[in-house]
Amino acid sequence: MNVENQDVLLDLEGEEEEEEDDDNDDGETVLELNQVIIPTYGTVPDQQNLHTPEWVDFDDKTDSLFFKDGQRRIDFILVYEDESKKMTHKRSDRKKQKRKRQVYESNLINNGLHLEATRSVLDEKLIFVKVHAPWEVLCTYAEVMHIKLPLQHNDLKTRDSAFNWFSRFFRVDENIIKPEQEFFTAPFQKEHLSNFYIQDKDTFFNPATRSRIVHFILSRVEYATKNNVKKFGINKLLDTGIYKAAFPLHDSSFRHPSTDPSCPSERYLLYREWAHPKNIFKLQPLDFIRKYYGEKIGIYFAWLGFYTNMLTVAAVVGVGCFLYGCLTKDNCTWSQEVCDPNIGGNIIMCPQCDKVCTYWNLNITCESSKKLCIFDSFGTLVFAVFMGIWVTFFLEFWKRRQAELEYEWDTVEFLEQEEQVRPEYEARCTHVVMNEITQQEEHVPYTACGKCVRMTFCTSAIFFWILLIIASVVGIIVYRLSVFLVFSAKLSQHISGTEAIRKYLTPQTATSVTASLISFVVIMILNIIYEKVAILITDFELPRTQTDYENSLTTKMFLFQFVNYYSSCFYIAFFKGKFVGHPGSPVYWLGKYRNEECDPGGCLLELTTQLAIIVGGKAIWNNIQEVLLPLVKNLIGRYSAAARSEKVVARWEHDYHLQPIGKLGLFYEYLEMVIQFGFVTLFVASFPLAPLLALINNMLEIRLDAWKLTTQFRRMVPQKAQDIGAWQPILQGIAILAVVTNAMIIAFTSDMIPRLVYYWSFSVPPYGTHSSHTMKGYINSTLSVFNIADFKNVSKPLSPWFGNQMTCRYRDLRYPPGHQHQYEHNIYYWHVIAAKLAFIIVMEHVIYFVKFIISYAIPDVSQKTKSKVKREKYLTQKLLHENDLKGVKKTMGKIADKIIKGADSTFRHKDE
Repeated sequence: MNVENQDVLLDLEGEEEEEEDDDNDDGETVLELNQVIIPTYGTVPDQQNLHTPEWVDFDDKTDSLFFKDGQRRIDFILVYEDESKKMTHKRSDRKKQKRKRQVYESNLINNGLHLEATRSVLDEKLIFVKVHAPWEVLCTYAEVMHIKLPLQHNDLKTRDSAFNWFSRFFRVDENIIKPEQEFFTAPFQKEHLSNFYIQDKDTFFNPATRSRIVHFILSRVEYATKNNVKKFGINKLLDTGIYKAAFPLHDSSFRHPSTDPSCPSERYLLYREWAHPKNIFKLQPLDFIRKYYGEKIGIYFAWLGFYTNMLTVAAVVGVGCFLYGCLTKDNCTWSQEVCDPNIGGNIIMCPQCDKVCTYWNLNITCESSKKLCIFDSFGTLVFAVFMGIWVTFFLEFWKRRQAELEYEWDTVEFLEQEEQVRPEYEARCTHVVMNEITQQEEHVPYTACGKCVRMTFCTSAIFFWILLIIASVVGIIVYRLSVFLVFSAKLSQHISGTEAIRKYLTPQTATSVTASLISFVVIMILNIIYEKVAILITDFELPRTQTDYENSLTTKMFLFQFVNYYSSCFYIAFFKGKFVGHPGSPVYWLGKYRNEECDPGGCLLELTTQLAIIVGGKAIWNNIQEVLLPLVKNLIGRYSAAARSEKVVARWEHDYHLQPIGKLGLFYEYLEMVIQFGFVTLFVASFPLAPLLALINNMLEIRLDAWKLTTQFRRMVPQKAQDIGAWQPILQGIAILAVVTNAMIIAFTSDMIPRLVYYWSFSVPPYGTHSSHTMKGYINSTLSVFNIADFKNVSKPLSPWFGNQMTCRYRDLRYPPGHQHQYEHNIYYWHVIAAKLAFIIVMEHVIYFVKFIISYAIPDVSQKTKSKVKREKYLTQKLLHENDLKGVKKTMGKIADKIIKGADSTFRHKDE
């Protein structure tokens, strides 16, 4: 027995003497020490069977990825703080933590893993435990986890794409990162070992697969039993502080290749050919990313790259529509009328709020009307229809691309075969139920009644927080209504002498910009709160697998974020200025606040402002949060470590001082991109430059995310992923909703339909006076007349009336005073409503029909991928099953021959 083990036993004996009077701790101690449960090899009966890691000193090989013997590869690193040197806990607590850690490490060794411990060079309190999985353990768990491994080379001939000559200019140099060889694969089986393509046992399981297998073991090895409930898994040990970190190693520095000639320096190559800003226009080496980080990381970057490429087309069309608006704005007749001093200058508008607001001239909105002509043009309609079709092409072609990746990365049957139950779920399985299919007893964490209670609680919590978000939106609306009064009363007084500023800084503009900024701040604050709430609710639900957990969390977080981010945009687009009444009978919010009105040109420009602030602010905030914070933390850690020592540091110690990847991994990157996808599609009719901004952001996002992974974060535990999970149906839902929202924005938020109705019907007889179709007189026809004598006392302006006119104008389509139906909606209004509804129905049905045709015409799986899948299944059947049948037939044939020969000799003897 080594010295470490003797010290362990002395510590344990001393602890038992000290804790004799503590009944609770004594019971737990006896249970933990005398029943060290090993899932695979049974129970260790006493303390003397505890195994400890081998202790070695650091050999000054900074880039070594092996144990000190230079033969066994390091597959995982565990880091803990020496309990004897901890000063933050009670002595009894430190001993308990040490006991659990020693039991856990002993069980790891009993499970076949090799452990080697080394003390930190920079901090003598830190201990690094290196974990190695030998060949036998890898084979055993590869079969348990149904990991697919190569059978033989892919012998199917592939034809190069027609665009291959063009894409080669953007691909990574194949002499630097060699293309991965294609193999037909099958789930690993030890009994068929000879049928698999094994050139070298050391490289048959690549580092990512080795780390995944070791993490699977680490997540399921036990360390204690309390009240007949088993405690196990590295995650719980990390949460309780027994271990400070657990991670696989990067294979080299990102700044320079490894000094070890046998190391491929994949991290260095990824940084140089993928994460470096110089590669912003290059295609991503997806197979290499998947090889190093695993399928889950690979599928994210594949989706993000595909989305970014598709945005290129949308951005080009969007810029074209924007330029069309810029070129035609000077021909915008209604804007010219607003700016004309003889037309807009002579039109006196009614006050837009009670008492403190004053009368104003229409031509002060001249600049905003010019800007509105850029966005509210015929090009916007074309672009909205185009985006409805574009999003269908994007989703359908992504399905095809995803199917190709599923086959190439061996995740086609992942969910059915490889998905393992979460350790947190297993630990709560205390109830026994009868499985209806197998008719056998199985353990579950809760009964049917308990599940119903959990679902009810979680659903109620979700609705409560959504209502809280809506309440915050109502608060912003109240702010808009109240602050508009202040700006209307004070703003003109302070800037009355500066005509240039007054022309741009109107009360409506000031209210819109400040409300958008406040809305953005509230959104960011609520995001932080809702993130924690969603995680708590999902943890309480206790999903069975990691995929179920992530899908459940994804649904909740997106629901929160959807309401949080989009609610203010929906308010401006579909509610603001729609229910205001008229100056003689305004509509009030909560019986106190008068509803907001839009500018004479509509609320489209305000919606564009809101989108620009939220999208731009969100991109800046996310980049600060994702890039600067990890960079600053790493710089602080690096300088503090450098101040302590100038000694040579091992690779595992370098990696330890990097930032850990959160438990949710790339969840927030997906969420950020899907929220952006919503802005690009849901409100694109008001902001055709959104795809261009998204394209620029995503080109930077890909390299920033790559830079973070390769330089600022520890290496993630490689994980399998078949697809992008719950994000796929969310994207499809957004695509369907986008058609409706854009149709309604064009119909109800922009002035396109009223202008078309005026041009074709109300500019000529019998309703108009012009001899031919024209837009002249449009402004006058869309502004109704109000007699100032009809103001109620509560809304009558305090400022004196100027001029001899007894009427003012307001934005609506109503009969003038003196008419038998005064202040009621006129025939123009009903024509416009009918045209808007007809437009929505026609646009939706046309786009949905085209979407259906596209979805039907583009198969989800290409013929090439289908052929590869069929070929692989045929080879698997032939190599793994038919060979067994041939062996059985051969054996049976020999037995039959012996039986026949024996029978022949018997009959021959009888004949003689």
